[in-house]
Amino acid sequence: MLLEFYGGAGCVTGSCHILKVNNTNILLDCGMFQGKDGHKGENFNFPFEPRKIDYVILSHGHIDHSGRIPYLYKMGFEGKVVATNATKELCEVMLKDSGNIQEMECEHKNKYRREKGEEELEPLYTLKDAENSMKLFYGYDYNKEIQLNKSIKIKFRDAGHLLGSAITELFINDNGEEKKIVYSGDLGNKSRPIIKDPSTVYNGDYVIMESTYGDENHKEGNYFVELIEIIKETINKKGNVIIPCFSIGRTQEILYILNGYVEKGEIKCKVFVDSPLAKEATEVFKNNEFVFDEEAKKLLNLGDDPLDFKNLSFTKNVEDSKCINSHKDSCIIISSSGMCDAGRIKYHILNNIEDEKNSIIFVGYQCNGTLGRKILNKDKEVKILGKIKSVNAKVYNINGLSGHADKKGILSWIDGFEGNPKKIILVHGEDKVREKLAQTLENKGYNVIKPFPGDKITL
Repeated sequence: MLLEFYGGAGCVTGSCHILKVNNTNILLDCGMFQGKDGHKGENFNFPFEPRKIDYVILSHGHIDHSGRIPYLYKMGFEGKVVATNATKELCEVMLKDSGNIQEMECEHKNKYRREKGEEELEPLYTLKDAENSMKLFYGYDYNKEIQLNKSIKIKFRDAGHLLGSAITELFINDNGEEKKIVYSGDLGNKSRPIIKDPSTVYNGDYVIMESTYGDENHKEGNYFVELIEIIKETINKKGNVIIPCFSIGRTQEILYILNGYVEKGEIKCKVFVDSPLAKEATEVFKNNEFVFDEEAKKLLNLGDDPLDFKNLSFTKNVEDSKCINSHKDSCIIISSSGMCDAGRIKYHILNNIEDEKNSIIFVGYQCNGTLGRKILNKDKEVKILGKIKSVNAKVYNINGLSGHADKKGILSWIDGFEGNPKKIILVHGEDKVREKLAQTLENKGYNVIKPFPGDKITL
């Protein structure tokens, strides 16, 4: 068996690993590079032949894990994309939205290139490519044995990171000997809204494991209360609250939190969700209520929709988005993208960042090189849509709302194995962070490998 790494190795985006076994080529995720990770055009480069890939095993729908599947299809991939049912449903809306964005951004660039007489660019993929790639998706339930071929079967376990997110157990008959590989995907936090806690896996010969927050623990305390207190303080000052949020996952969790406080009358301001994708994704969440955690199911049984409440408004188009700026009273604006590197959130930050009454609350990881990371790093000025803006708004970071397990969570999950795996292969983490987690794991007696793009490991 051979493992090759082409993304999400020494960085946190572009997850893409190949498992080669018995003449079968399996791609573990096919994600898009974001922020500084993709600043040299990495998204257009597959250092392998897409036509030779037999399967894509997709851990979950976030764009840094799924975002290049339409491009893989465009470049000749004709195999199967294997995922949970909920992941398949989320990708239906997310990848089509991504294709639309690719086309619009390319056209925006080409407008200026045409004026300069330069050669026009081609989008990474189109809306049509995304639609066609969905024909290759096959959805399955958690804990179901899935036979890929005579020598390979898999099971999806709940990763607790996003609706439909999966830890993948791969059972491989390698020349008569069964070996087990565990791919963690992105591990979630415990006790998060809506989503169940990550499943325990009890054994595995080799573990490919994420390391996003491998060097730190999320701040202790009730992050629900922390979020609400910041909101209340900002609204009392007549300011606006801006929450950069991924349309899928984090937005729904924030709505779930706000729901309780709105119903108790503690928050009375208007809440805008400025992302058509978020509205579609929220409907997918509602269609998959059977995989919610017990607390969310209890609310539903009481007739309370935890993703809907008074004064909540989803925008439908660009005109609706622009109207938010003319809203006179204080409000909460939830908008994508979560790292502020694209989407409507850039306009809301542009319009609110210089007013000290306003607050910007980060609730997810900010990749190196993104606008979100620059604001979080407390740069005095940032460039947004070609304009230099002073950072006068209050900036907060609530790590407890992150979809990723922290160092303690990662260690708790791997320590749940009955006996040490032969090798732990750390991916999906900035190299400095990954190095610290590796040291911790090695001190506990684990054999750790830290691959970079292009590295190959024989198992």
